[in-house]
Amino acid sequence: MSQPSRHSRAYLVFWKTAFVVSLLLVCGALYYSTQKIDYVWRWYRLPQYFIAHQDIDVKTDIQGEVASIISEGAKSVVVVKSDSSNEQEKYTVPTKGLRVSKGDVVFVGDVLSRVQKTVPGIMIMATWMTLYISAISIVIGILLGMFTGLARLSENPFLRWWSITYIELIRGSPLLVQIYIWYFVLGTLINNLLGKAGIPEIPTLWFGIASMAVFSGAYVAEIVRAGIQSIHRGQREAARSLGMNSYQAMRHIILPQAFRRILPPLAGQFISLVKDSSLLGIISIRELTKASREVVTVSLQPFEIFFVCALLYLMLTFGLSLATNYLERKFIQA
Repeated sequence: MSQPSRHSRAYLVFWKTAFVVSLLLVCGALYYSTQKIDYVWRWYRLPQYFIAHQDIDVKTDIQGEVASIISEGAKSVVVVKSDSSNEQEKYTVPTKGLRVSKGDVVFVGDVLSRVQKTVPGIMIMATWMTLYISAISIVIGILLGMFTGLARLSENPFLRWWSITYIELIRGSPLLVQIYIWYFVLGTLINNLLGKAGIPEIPTLWFGIASMAVFSGAYVAEIVRAGIQSIHRGQREAARSLGMNSYQAMRHIILPQAFRRILPPLAGQFISLVKDSSLLGIISIRELTKASREVVTVSLQPFEIFFVCALLYLMLTFGLSLATNYLERKFIQA
């Protein structure tokens, strides 16, 4: 629930107006700058990168002659009779895209008809890939971070020292270097071992997700540790005085309170993770930034494409912020 403001209505109106005016001035300055450069804006060409029309060929699998074509409205049945035997095959194809006539000689792979389908464009597919990578990395990062954060507070030296080693190693090196290590070193080793064992290799995508999840897990672990340590020691002692063991005190008393406090920094970490996924393009994963670069290479429209790319990232991160705010309100009301 929002608290009443300490300032007068005139004060708030003035500064809100100042914000709107300054925002308009920034947008106006940007627009003015774009009009002064030698660049032709072609926004009308962008829809093809979101919704694409793909031609799909219907091909024959045998060599022979088109014995008959039976039209059934929008669909036609093409019967191809083999030269070498009495074998014949029927193909149901769109009438509009027919490429053969009765009596034509066709060979294996010849096109009988062509149909045009509407499919998601490269930017939609790349946005989905970014969302997919981020979602899986976030889930694994939460689990890894929760376990490591609790291990970091454990009295067991084995768990505590391993958690410290993991956190310091991951936080002490750039994500870009870690992606390289996952792809070129660990990926090569693991896939070689799997290949010798006759097991299919792991796709590049999963090494990218692993690098993101492990990177995120180290930061989540520190957020979880800080959240748990922020709960007053008296809470734990009160739980123990009620007969709860350490697990019950952590499960029912400490973690619910800590989770409310760590939710905002967790949201920031996850938003950062979505943006960090742009680095995965270096190992040939076609996420949003890599797809944008490919489109720019073909279309020579860097301004429009990168503006749209930034807008799509903003939509993803803003949606994540709204979801986190919703969860935060639910926990406060609980």
